[in-house]
Amino acid sequence: MTSSATMDDEHRQEEDWLNSRKNRLPSFTEVLSRRTRPPVDLFMFYLFLQREGAEDILDFWLDVQQHENLCRAYFKDVRKSGRTIKEDWPQYWEYARRRGSIYGTVVGLQPNAAKRSTSAGEMINDPEKNAIAHAADEKRGGQRSTTPGYEKEPVQTPPTAVNSPEYDPPRSTTPFSLSGRTPTLFNLKRASRAPTVIPRSAAISRMDLIASAERIFFRYLSPAGTVNSPENHEIYLPPALRIHTFPLNSTQEPKSPSDLNMMAHIPDMFHAQKEYCFRAMEQDAFPRFLRSKAFGNLTPVSALVRLVVGLIVLWIGLAAGFALIFLDVQPKSKRFFLFIPFAFAILFLVSHQYELDPVLVFLGQSESTPFRTLTIREPYVKRLLLGRAIWVTTLVSTCVVALTLLFWAVPGHRL
Repeated sequence: MTSSATMDDEHRQEEDWLNSRKNRLPSFTEVLSRRTRPPVDLFMFYLFLQREGAEDILDFWLDVQQHENLCRAYFKDVRKSGRTIKEDWPQYWEYARRRGSIYGTVVGLQPNAAKRSTSAGEMINDPEKNAIAHAADEKRGGQRSTTPGYEKEPVQTPPTAVNSPEYDPPRSTTPFSLSGRTPTLFNLKRASRAPTVIPRSAAISRMDLIASAERIFFRYLSPAGTVNSPENHEIYLPPALRIHTFPLNSTQEPKSPSDLNMMAHIPDMFHAQKEYCFRAMEQDAFPRFLRSKAFGNLTPVSALVRLVVGLIVLWIGLAAGFALIFLDVQPKSKRFFLFIPFAFAILFLVSHQYELDPVLVFLGQSESTPFRTLTIREPYVKRLLLGRAIWVTTLVSTCVVALTLLFWAVPGHRL
């Protein structure tokens, strides 16, 4: 009965979310919290960023969210054991009391001592991150990234090299113009790095928190080329948010007062960077994603193929039309068969221009990857695409009729 009631509640909640979006596009927060359906869901957004070579930004956001969930679970475990955070981790308690923390209510601080998060951080839970991780894992052939605290990557470059003032390698200038990366339009086999998934198989320790933070730093924040690992790729951050060093080591427990004070920063270390990435995706990539998927249903590769095929078929149609005219083929009604190549040519060319295939829309399909489709399930997006498909069909029909009648009306003249 309990399971059935839970499923009913989830179904009712999903219907409420759908009803709230009957006449609008989803927000970025709703996409991140997996409240939306294809083709504007989180998986499609991940594929969109992957085509642009910018999925590291979403991976970073998801990994930091997982890190914060890990810290939150640690604090809850401490409180369940009957101890207070002040007794268990006095350095963090003092840090959070003085500077505030996003875990204020969890660790037992007063509400005015807690930082308020403006992102959708609380809205993505562990099963949802598992789903996006599995989806990305399938794209790269099952090579799952290692889990911090359980199977660590070998980091051969010491942290001091990253913190060297003399070393300042070239960096990216914006979150979506990453140096050394190109969109995957013609590089479809580039491996993707799936977000980290951390299982709860044992009690969480502070060393697990250090290992999680260390992995995030060396994977996303250390300059590219300073760590001998294929997983390393620096994301862009403004100078004020860059972290140049990670002095702690996940294999050695901190002992000195300076290390213990540094460890107190671990839970909140990446929150400002995470918020910056959220805003960057929301203001830059997400509007382009909505334009791509809510107003079109083709991928760039598929649209390009349609352009090439359309030009070839149009050339065939024009060649046949001029041959019928200059050979003065009789009866003249045979020229009406020119509508066949003209129809395909104009359909392909207009589909490329609008990045929308009306035939796929009428079948309720949208491309996820080149020439692979999924069902359109978001109601408002389905209405938008249907309206645009009707317009494209009308435009194609008008052009085909006009072109066919033009070749029919021209008098024949045998050369």
